[in-house]
Amino acid sequence: MTIQLDTGSAGLRPAPLVLPPAFTGLVAAGSPGAAEQACRLADTGAADAGTLLMEERDDVIALAVVLAPNEPLATARRAFFVGMQALADAVGTFGPPEIPVTFLWPDTLTFNGARLGGGALRWPEGCGEADTPDWLVFSAMLIASKRDAGDPGLTPDSTSLEEEGFAQDLREPLVESFARHLTKAFEIWSEDGAARSTGRYLARLALPPGARATIEPGGDARLVHADDRVETLPLLPTLVTPSWHDPATGTVRL
Repeated sequence: MTIQLDTGSAGLRPAPLVLPPAFTGLVAAGSPGAAEQACRLADTGAADAGTLLMEERDDVIALAVVLAPNEPLATARRAFFVGMQALADAVGTFGPPEIPVTFLWPDTLTFNGARLGGGALRWPEGCGEADTPDWLVFSAMLIASKRDAGDPGLTPDSTSLEEEGFAQDLREPLVESFARHLTKAFEIWSEDGAARSTGRYLARLALPPGARATIEPGGDARLVHADDRVETLPLLPTLVTPSWHDPATGTVRL
């Protein structure tokens, strides 16, 4: 693993993280955030796959990791589901076991029935569907605290790690856990195939009563309702414009 830049001058510095051998951790301080920094590093060839950035802030836990796909963009986007599963597993590691961590299609992570955060996926600009991307960047953000958001009753659709009783100072442990779960999730993909991997995502997906879903090779979901009506749930539009993201604040919608 190599980082080919002066991280100090780029607003980056080594992160105090205990990570699996394939990862190199960096702290992204200030603006731009972890996702933008990871894309820039990957696009300029300044960082290899496994470079993991986390932001240094108190209101959210934000991270981004560079991935090295080995298949065309049209199917490589399924790496998004691997990242979401790793994120959910990391949250579940530290949360009360009786409270489920679930997904709203395709990119929102909920805890105790409320929006806690979400994930996103980026790839090189101009990469064609049939081309293998030089890189992918999976990024995620979780609400750590809503202390500055006013009365919680005004934002009932969202929650925070703090509200749900998670331990304090969870940023580094949760990012470390995410890296471990991401490694395991990609091992499952490699050993058992993409269908097994995406099946783990679907196990957490909130569905209408009696409905079942599968994920197609291109990443869209095929949803079969209880009355056998079939619906396609597209992936790409939400990757372009994440549903959980608030453009006004740059963080998770409250």
